[in-house]
Amino acid sequence: MRFPDYEDYDALGLARLIAERQITPREALDGAIERTEARNPELNAIIRPLYDYAKSRADALTPGAGPLAGVPYPIKDLGVQIVGIPTSAGTAVLKDVPARFTSTHVERLEAADLVIFGKTNTSEFGLSFTTEPRAFGPTRNPWSLRHSAGGSSGGAAAAVAGGMVPAAHASDGGGSIRVPASCCGLFGLKPTRGRTALGPVISEAWSGLATAHAVTRSVRDSAALLDAVAGSETGDPYFAPPPRRPYLQEVETPPGRLRIALQREASPDFPSAPVCRAAAEQAAKLCEALGHHVEEADPGIDSEAFGEAFLTVIGAHAAVDMDALAQALGRPLVAGEVETLVVALTEGARRRSAADYARARATIQAFGRRVGYFFEDYDVILSPTLAQPPAPIGTLQTNVEETDAALAQQAAYSPFTQLYNATGCPAMSVPLVWSPEGLPLGVMFAAPMGREDRLFRLAAQLEAAHPWWDKRPSLP
Repeated sequence: MRFPDYEDYDALGLARLIAERQITPREALDGAIERTEARNPELNAIIRPLYDYAKSRADALTPGAGPLAGVPYPIKDLGVQIVGIPTSAGTAVLKDVPARFTSTHVERLEAADLVIFGKTNTSEFGLSFTTEPRAFGPTRNPWSLRHSAGGSSGGAAAAVAGGMVPAAHASDGGGSIRVPASCCGLFGLKPTRGRTALGPVISEAWSGLATAHAVTRSVRDSAALLDAVAGSETGDPYFAPPPRRPYLQEVETPPGRLRIALQREASPDFPSAPVCRAAAEQAAKLCEALGHHVEEADPGIDSEAFGEAFLTVIGAHAAVDMDALAQALGRPLVAGEVETLVVALTEGARRRSAADYARARATIQAFGRRVGYFFEDYDVILSPTLAQPPAPIGTLQTNVEETDAALAQQAAYSPFTQLYNATGCPAMSVPLVWSPEGLPLGVMFAAPMGREDRLFRLAAQLEAAHPWWDKRPSLP
């Protein structure tokens, strides 16, 4: 390969090489393209290459224009648009429909001179914790091709863990940044609700459950990327408290002595596998060794009431999305055009009333208040990211007849993550532990609203104490 040391650098490291004119933006892009061409056939991480688009941008860049200038960066094929380029959302129905506008998030990435060179695979409409859409096929985990890379940002995580890029755009409506980060041994932070803008057309996603950011190999890349895209825009229904200073500075700041609540189980209904519980316990011991106070505590969430409210809100948005899709196509959807899980959520929503939706929102907000009070006693909540190790390909099906069982299976797989979408609190999956079989087992830390700074400080401390940079899967 023409740039053999490409994978030795994170995004900030590549940008520094470019700024110092040791390499050109085109050479960095060629490094990403060469590895994508070599590894993507097995991993299926990037489903829409944008090489010509990227080459024109790379060739026009001025080195040193910003801390991330010239870094190759893929975006998820869901929720973000580039005018004239389709956003498929994991479904064949949209794979040839060009976007009518460019998303604010993309504009901010390109204003930071990141070079967008492809779109990554996602589950259909982001409705699964695995990335195995019928339209584009499964994304495979670089640590084991028999296992899922997680979802719905599985393509993003596989691209980063597979060495194609040091960081990739991702989004999270129920765990879709943290789940694939956990599966693929990466750092994945879901920001506070309202931290990143979703416009110019969309004001909020899934009634505020969903947000966007990235999966990365290094903590500092995540901080720099959030600095690049954070901030509200005109017309937003709400916004996150402004950070006190750039997040990249927080990475250099000690976290102090934190009060950490250790939560081993999400609920009796969804028990944690022993290896996942042990991963959280191992992380707790590391935190204690670093001087933090850790004790077992639980915010006490009624999983049945929470799950019903969460599915009611997501189902309502699935129904609206299907109506909008039919309107855009100018015809009703034909049976079989979308996966059965999407159909089930849509049909369930149509059986509910507007009052049911309002009650679900109120229930979710009540849980948010409960967690807010819990954070008055604790600085951080520590838990497994997933209740089970990475799932084998084909385990978490989304196009099956027994959709109720499929939904229950998804809930049992990732019962910890959705709470922080509902509350709007920031949460991160940190790659501290690998299973005896060699699969990554992420651990999750959550903080109060607006406290990404606290998470970045803690993550950087953990990264220094228990480095994961050199842990990489064996790939050609």
